[in-house]
Amino acid sequence: MGLTAALLLPSLAAAHPLGNFTINHYAGLRVEPDRILLDVVIDQAEIPAFQARLTFDSDGDGELSDAETDAGRVAACRDLAASLDLRVDDVPQALELTEAGLTFPPGAGGLSTMRSVCGFKAALAVPLRAGREVTFADHSFSERLGWREIVAEGSGVTLAAGADGALRTSSPSSRLTVYPTDLLTQALADTQIAMLATVGGPTLPPLDIPDAESVAGGDGGAIDAGATGTTAADGSAAVPGGVGAGELPSIFRAADLTPLVLLLSILTAAALGAGHALTPGHGKTLMAAYLVGTRGTPVHAAGLGLSVALSHTLGILALAGLVVGAQGVLPPEVVVRTAPVVAAVSIAAIGGWMLLGEARRRWRARGREHEVEHDHDHPHGPTHEHDHVGGHDHREGHDHAGAHDHDSPAQGEHSHGGLRHSHLPAPGSSIS
Repeated sequence: MGLTAALLLPSLAAAHPLGNFTINHYAGLRVEPDRILLDVVIDQAEIPAFQARLTFDSDGDGELSDAETDAGRVAACRDLAASLDLRVDDVPQALELTEAGLTFPPGAGGLSTMRSVCGFKAALAVPLRAGREVTFADHSFSERLGWREIVAEGSGVTLAAGADGALRTSSPSSRLTVYPTDLLTQALADTQIAMLATVGGPTLPPLDIPDAESVAGGDGGAIDAGATGTTAADGSAAVPGGVGAGELPSIFRAADLTPLVLLLSILTAAALGAGHALTPGHGKTLMAAYLVGTRGTPVHAAGLGLSVALSHTLGILALAGLVVGAQGVLPPEVVVRTAPVVAAVSIAAIGGWMLLGEARRRWRARGREHEVEHDHDHPHGPTHEHDHVGGHDHREGHDHAGAHDHDSPAQGEHSHGGLRHSHLPAPGSSIS
């Protein structure tokens, strides 16, 4: 059963491919002679999605109602619009919200991600003519890690790359639904685009945003570019979100933390930790090898397991406290990027200290062995030689009583020159 759980559990907890701290962006521009349409998608991974949704549950009951979702999809897009900058010949264009969508695809660890889809329209006061410059920039969540992609196409308009020389005409991620595996280590970083628009060219079918619905009344209201909207602590647009049913086991969403709830929470956490212990891991293999190599007893194994469990728990609590405490000053991903560096330096320092200590121990032991070898009285026959550097050099005719006695295999004792000793730890001794 343990093997089955080890094989199945990882597949049930597929985290966001770009990391559970990322916020990922897609913006599709459709340039037409008399208007510009925007299809903007914000894909938030598990951690930012959980934080954002806390403001979405307006009644605080821990459940996500249809009314809350409907209100949230519009509010999310209106707040996002404040961070979008669309210009024609450097003149800001007002964005009108026409469509909005909000969904919560499943993520890792019982959490969900959050996908916000917004459709905007910018009606041009003066129709396009040859050589007009269209620019667009997405400043939302500027301090957060993530994929950023801007795509442009013309309908009845021909587009050419602007001053930056780049013009993406298709979406490598299919609007943040399938991230290319060969680009995950170096995610796209399109934050702005500039292009020259000239009237003329094939007319495309009407723009369809499949995962968004029309805003009630067909008019979300015009939003001036550059207007100040609701912002989060990190200066980015605040996207409301709520805690939906099924994200976490209901026990963790209980508002009344009674002693029974706390006890069940601890037992649930212990069960999850025990399940994790069944899965493969380099650290677990090293600990098992360490116990075998040092002839550790069940008591040693239990003590080592408890120390690892305690250190893991304290480490997670410390990291969580650091992220929560610093979120008003530093973005969470800055803390997360720094933590591995601190951990790596700590591991190198501890490893170096242990290596130095072992080298000193062996040097002292070598000195003691050298003294003992030269202090004891050990007669030798004419055909027997001893090599005190590399051990014993046995020749034919070797004959001295009691030179090698391996009569105590259980304790691993033996003797050299009449001195009995063992290389194993003494029975009942602790393992350092």
